[in-house]
Amino acid sequence: MTSAPFQRAVVVGLGKSGRSACELLLSRGVKVAAFDEKAGDAGLEARGVAVTVGPLPRRFWDGADVVVLSPGVPRSKPEIRAALDAQAKVIGEVELAYRLLPPGAGPLLGVTGTNGKSTTTALLGQLMRETGKKVFTGGNLGTPFSDACAQPHDWHVVELSSFQLESVVDARFLGGAILNLTPDHLDRYPDHAAYGDAKANLFRRLDPSGFAVVNADDPHVLGLGAHARTRLFGFTTQLTGTNAGFTGVAIGEGQSCMFLFGDRPRFEVRSRALRGAHNVQNAMAAALLASLAGVSSDAIQRGLDAFPGLPHRLESVRELDGVEWINDSKATNVDSTLVALRALTTPLWLIAGGKGKGAPYAPMVEAAKGRVKGVLTIGQDAPAIAEAFKGFTVVDCQSLERAVAEAKARATRGDAVLLSPACASYDQFQHFEHRGDTFKQLVKALS
Repeated sequence: MTSAPFQRAVVVGLGKSGRSACELLLSRGVKVAAFDEKAGDAGLEARGVAVTVGPLPRRFWDGADVVVLSPGVPRSKPEIRAALDAQAKVIGEVELAYRLLPPGAGPLLGVTGTNGKSTTTALLGQLMRETGKKVFTGGNLGTPFSDACAQPHDWHVVELSSFQLESVVDARFLGGAILNLTPDHLDRYPDHAAYGDAKANLFRRLDPSGFAVVNADDPHVLGLGAHARTRLFGFTTQLTGTNAGFTGVAIGEGQSCMFLFGDRPRFEVRSRALRGAHNVQNAMAAALLASLAGVSSDAIQRGLDAFPGLPHRLESVRELDGVEWINDSKATNVDSTLVALRALTTPLWLIAGGKGKGAPYAPMVEAAKGRVKGVLTIGQDAPAIAEAFKGFTVVDCQSLERAVAEAKARATRGDAVLLSPACASYDQFQHFEHRGDTFKQLVKALS
């Protein structure tokens, strides 16, 4: 077990990763104080953590050797800026976990991007496990990276949000992929360039002997490739002159992809959990990372075939009376819903709405033409979605319960009902998982 190089720590934010950071620090004998603006944690308090609920006090870092930020706490927050200006050591939960990994822990593979990173991370974990090695899969995906410190793993596959990457300092990754970059979290970043710069921190932290993977069809991601001081690989659906300069390229064609380097293996993307062109891209990214990490072509194909998918990502819940019900609650922004609309070929009844993020819904309207039979709106942004979808059948359902009932009444054999909200869930639910689980319960109760 790696001992902590500090004796006193402050953890800011008691979400899932903050609580996991506290647990890790406690296990290393560190004295911990924790702050959260909204909620405490009786379990941590019982174990000796000094928990304070409410605004961060002035000089909250006094007496601490390190400050650990949860991802939801921006470094631009005035109290955090004051700590940074005072030369306090401020790191994130991912950085903390990296520093406290046990002896013999294997290398890290990182995945980031606006959309698709959870699927790609989970798929990469599946491919790496085909080698028979012990693999940790987590990070932003759901299991905090701090949980990897309980025991050694041969590989660490880590999903990284821009928020987490802001506070990565010394962590080293053998390989990393940036999948795409579209406007998101503009309530936290001054502009799209600043958001991209946070993502690029993954490439800045790559080991020189490692490898970087980029979406060669995304000009914003291509630009971020310049931050990688190592071998650069691309994946694309259109092999053009812009693909020059890569060490190697993977090209996708339909539901298959081919590596244009090495022994030129070809892979088929057959799992229902990976339907749609966007999932071929996700599969290419995962297969590239796995191949460069030493996984054989046969093992990669086995992993692609065995991948069960993730809850809340185009998850097929059931088929009833010839109608498929699909849970895509993870679609918390317009771009994610666009991906779902383009991936499905059956006529759709779309359930959308929630806490909007300020992005226009017009692109969804274009993608819906000829495939969406009606829109069932819920939540806070329902009026804005209804306004955008003028000319379509739109039903103001307000609640998810009523939306499911309306969909059951209106959908006919051969249709699909798609929950793909394009919005955050916090106006009506605890998080997108709560929203998706509620949808599944309602759908499974239908008869």
